[in-house]
Amino acid sequence: MKILVLNCGSSSVKYKLFDMDGKQTLAQGGVEKLGLPGSFLKIKLPDGESVKIERDLPEHTAAIEFILSTLKGEQYGCIGSYREIDAVGHRVVHGAEAFSRSTEISPEVIATLEECSALAPLHNPPNLKGIYAMQTLMPGVRQVGVFDTAFHQSMPEHAYLYGLPYEMYVKHGLRRYGFHGTSHRYVSARACEILGKPYEQQRIITAHIGNGASLAAIKDGRSVDTSMGLTPVEGLLMGTRCGDLDAGALLYLMEKENLDRQGLDNLINKQSGVLGLSGVSSDMREIEAAIREGHKLARTAMEVYNYRIRKYVGAYAAALGGLDILVFTGGVGENQCETRAAVCSGMEFMGIRLDDKRNEEAKGREMIISADGSQVTVMVVPTDEELKIASDTMTVLGGCKST
Repeated sequence: MKILVLNCGSSSVKYKLFDMDGKQTLAQGGVEKLGLPGSFLKIKLPDGESVKIERDLPEHTAAIEFILSTLKGEQYGCIGSYREIDAVGHRVVHGAEAFSRSTEISPEVIATLEECSALAPLHNPPNLKGIYAMQTLMPGVRQVGVFDTAFHQSMPEHAYLYGLPYEMYVKHGLRRYGFHGTSHRYVSARACEILGKPYEQQRIITAHIGNGASLAAIKDGRSVDTSMGLTPVEGLLMGTRCGDLDAGALLYLMEKENLDRQGLDNLINKQSGVLGLSGVSSDMREIEAAIREGHKLARTAMEVYNYRIRKYVGAYAAALGGLDILVFTGGVGENQCETRAAVCSGMEFMGIRLDDKRNEEAKGREMIISADGSQVTVMVVPTDEELKIASDTMTVLGGCKST
């Protein structure tokens, strides 16, 4: 069964084509700068090299049509006909309370997702454009939505409610939803698979950390808490997002800086976080380079970034009643040994003991990095959200192909 996975953003379309019979990646890449001058398709070749093809791509349907034509093209193609694509799995950021599992797309599901767009105005509309595009380009192909929020629907009420009038939850759905659910679900289950431990009997903290970042507390295979909230702004310090912040500070800034809603949105989503604190970059590799050059604010930003993660690990260990496995994933979690070391430093009282050599060696690959005898197993598990989306798509459709 061949499944195309699409992840549509406001100015990008990422894709992977899988042959699920052998869980083989047939093709992958993405359109960038969609709707902007200089838009292009970047294809990752089987040997790891990349090819960039510039093309004027004004909107999502044109981008996906170009991806499809490339998949069956003579030079970079891997299929002979669109009919070889049996189904399409879509990453959908916000499913609110309507979806606690991956779901086949139908007119009723689309209507519900359109209603959810108010909760994720930057994410759901482009996710929906990918669905609409496939309806136009491949009528009849079966499609499945895989929701970032679904995994966290198991959170108990005491974990997801805000300290606001309950009426705000009833009227507006104002609560914590959490994100990165597909990644948290994949790496937590994969960690148990590697260790040969029963997933339904473990206390796990997963740290998906990168430009966007969140932690999840997972008990017996179910998410019981996560650091992101109503939107992806809450929680950890991120590349350009502020994370946890006193709501009163926002009111103060709106008055002092004369900010309207759009101005405040730009401040907390695009101008804050590591970028805002350091004044250097949102990229942690550039932050590390600046630290080596003696940049004080870059070091401060790094310390805040690491401290927030460490604080959440401690809080979630308390929420879980102990900890069996700590998993690092995401761009920083998989590749930055310094951040992993800083997060685990001083956590021996919790049973966390890192092996420095293993930690340094574990760049972008599955590996146990805790020391022998550590009560908590600390691991690096690279995430594969696309494979999880493809697997969910096949499961939802029961392995049945489109007609």
